[in-house]
Amino acid sequence: MTICALATAPGGALGIIRISGPKTLEILSRVFTKNLTEADGNTIHYGHIKDGEVVVDEVLVSVFRAPHSYTGEESAEISCHGSSYILNRVLSLLIENGCRQAGPGEFTQRAYLNGKMDLSQAEAVADLIASSNKATHQIAMSQLRGHFSSQLAQLREQLLKLTSLLELELDFSDHEDLEFADRNELQELTKTIDNHITRLARSFETGQALKQGIPVAIAGKTNVGKSTLLNTLLKDDRAIVSDIHGTTRDTIEDTIDIRGITFRFIDTAGIRQTTDAIEQIGINRTYAAIEKARIVLWLIDAKPSEEEIKDMHGRCKNKSLVIIQNKIDKTREDINSSLSTFQAPLLKISAKYNQGIDDLEQAIYQAANIHDLQQDDVIVTNARHYDALTRAHEHILRVIDGLQLQLSGDLLSEDLHQALDTLAEITGGQITPNEVLGNIFKNFCVGK
Repeated sequence: MTICALATAPGGALGIIRISGPKTLEILSRVFTKNLTEADGNTIHYGHIKDGEVVVDEVLVSVFRAPHSYTGEESAEISCHGSSYILNRVLSLLIENGCRQAGPGEFTQRAYLNGKMDLSQAEAVADLIASSNKATHQIAMSQLRGHFSSQLAQLREQLLKLTSLLELELDFSDHEDLEFADRNELQELTKTIDNHITRLARSFETGQALKQGIPVAIAGKTNVGKSTLLNTLLKDDRAIVSDIHGTTRDTIEDTIDIRGITFRFIDTAGIRQTTDAIEQIGINRTYAAIEKARIVLWLIDAKPSEEEIKDMHGRCKNKSLVIIQNKIDKTREDINSSLSTFQAPLLKISAKYNQGIDDLEQAIYQAANIHDLQQDDVIVTNARHYDALTRAHEHILRVIDGLQLQLSGDLLSEDLHQALDTLAEITGGQITPNEVLGNIFKNFCVGK
């Protein structure tokens, strides 16, 4: 069936309508002023879309011949003016002449089914469209170019070699002492494979943080300037600033980009002893925000008490902590000695007068502990991929345990097969059920 859809967002000066399927050029020729059935691929044709004798619009039509198109099918793109009336009329004419309105992600799904890309690359198309900063764009481009697929292919090739050697032994099972696969080498290779799978799976936490924004909690006592700092970082009056203690009673969130990475800042209620039930709820939410944060900015304006130091030590054990002495426009009290137990950078700033903010942004970026991404870096951002990698890791662990227990080759081979099938789910090398495909593509844009 030949499908069509609007591929651009409405409201622009120009709009593009995509068509793909076996009758693309035949249907298009019925509404275009030229016969395109014999047109060469990768060519552009000027003309008019017509409804009978009525000209609907002046357009350019790009022709793509199978298999050299996005979907691998006969395809075309109509570039016309962005009027909603024109776009809807052109789509209606195409449907009246034999096209069907495409479903969400159907063009990319056809590209996958026609072997133009594997499943992980197809999912990268949606990530690329949704990318909101340099880091997520670079990750999606890396996956779309096949770097993730290439690493998986190498892992599967190694696993397949091991499986083949073990199964060859089974063919000669009547020779009890015959081993084609050296067990020591097999143990080392399976550990190497598992390390690679584990490294990919662990990158999921970083991938999710980059996609959703790395959570940064701004914590400290009341009136140390947390809300002022948030407003300064955001360059906007997002939080209420007041000299009255306990003004912030709930968490306030917003995001900024620092060197191509999105950080999600959370301004929290000031920590202090209070009898106000509402303020106490806000303080409890502060503790929850610290717990969920990857980075904690501890804001102080004077030497902290022993109780404060002990409390922050306990709450930031597994966090990247940045200690910030604020209000240096008012005081330059030396507080370094009281913080010597912390393995954390100490910065001195004035949030009110924007002093030291550039250094703070640099410290926040470094605290994220994310290296500068390269074009071929592979970071897992998809929960489906993470799940498959986790299950593959479990199968490989069983192989490693089985080798230590000197289990027979048929039992080892079964787990290796399971690991192979699980990794194949990521790229679609294994037959994927229709409902799984439907779930993957349902959130795509129509026209993509």
